[in-house]
Amino acid sequence: MARGFFITGTDTGVGKTVVTAALIKAIRLLGLKVCGMKPIETGCLKSKLKVKSSKLKVKEEVLIPSDGMFLREMAGMNDSIDLVTPIRFKNPLAPLPASEIEGVPVDLKVIQKAYRELSKNYDVVIVEGIGGLLVPITKGRSPFETPYFVLDLAKDFGLPIVVVSRPGLGTINHTMLTVNYATKEGLNVAGIIINYSLPPEGTLAEDTNPEVIKQFSPVPIIGIFPYLEDLKSGTIEKAAVKNLDIKTIKKYL
Repeated sequence: MARGFFITGTDTGVGKTVVTAALIKAIRLLGLKVCGMKPIETGCLKSKLKVKSSKLKVKEEVLIPSDGMFLREMAGMNDSIDLVTPIRFKNPLAPLPASEIEGVPVDLKVIQKAYRELSKNYDVVIVEGIGGLLVPITKGRSPFETPYFVLDLAKDFGLPIVVVSRPGLGTINHTMLTVNYATKEGLNVAGIIINYSLPPEGTLAEDTNPEVIKQFSPVPIIGIFPYLEDLKSGTIEKAAVKNLDIKTIKKYL
């Protein structure tokens, strides 16, 4: 299987997609063939695309994953979006309730098949999770089956974990809980990236939190990523080179 990272967050909205794109850009500069993957995405919009049906081209409504499409673009991939984001839901919820509302079960075998296919074609696969580690994906179909969380998806991929956290008040607790729980559950946590998904507020908490996390975290901070208004490819690449610890990232590849 390919090398890579599994990107998780301390919460939703911390900027995992931008950080995933930044890691893709940084690793490409190491001369490795790298791709992005967002196995499950909710909140997808419906769009009509032309597809082949027998000898005719017809328009069919499909769910478009904005994060998955963005990662595919940032990695310069030509692969089908069904490989990048094989599981897609319309409702902007955790996978389990979205699946139940829409009446479409999450097929974990489809996710694993897509990952294996990407692993054959790329040196490195950067996988973006959905929400945090305890976001539920399935609840088990019988009393003998246990619930399946993002944590379990990360375990199944077997990749080192990168935790994306926010810089403001409350992040120390959220970051330490995520890192310590992941470590306790046997995941290999490569490090933390503190991400400004919103413009800096200039608070004392933002100024002091990184140093406090450094003191108490069992894993290093491998980047403090700035807020970017411009999410173009070149801008993300420059920010990745400037703000990520490329040496530490390279050790895991």
